[in-house]
Amino acid sequence: MRQSGVGFPIKQRGLLLRAVWVAWLCLVTIGSLLPSSSPLLALFDRAGVSDKALHFSSYFLAALLPVLGLSTRRRGLIAACLMAVLGLALEAAQDIVPGRTVEVGDLIANQLGVLCGMLVGLGFRP
Repeated sequence: MRQSGVGFPIKQRGLLLRAVWVAWLCLVTIGSLLPSSSPLLALFDRAGVSDKALHFSSYFLAALLPVLGLSTRRRGLIAACLMAVLGLALEAAQDIVPGRTVEVGDLIANQLGVLCGMLVGLGFRP
């Protein structure tokens, strides 16, 4: 089996990246739909974490992981593009979550994160 250069055979590395991606999507979805009064969101507020940086980094990883972990470049790019759709859907869903609102700045940060994640991921694909 061909080695990936980081200690894992390529097939196992892809499986690990896909598992991390699914777990990450669960966290992003839960975090996006928590009410504003949740202790987790309060913790990020107290820590001074930028809302836009959080959106960007969340979607950066959500796009990067499938580009690196799926079996073909095409599948990775399709999955990464779907992360842009997920970002739009979750942001729209915040309109019905208590204390949350739809913000254009969050949408932009999400989409920029997806774009950057795709580009970085492509740079590491063979």
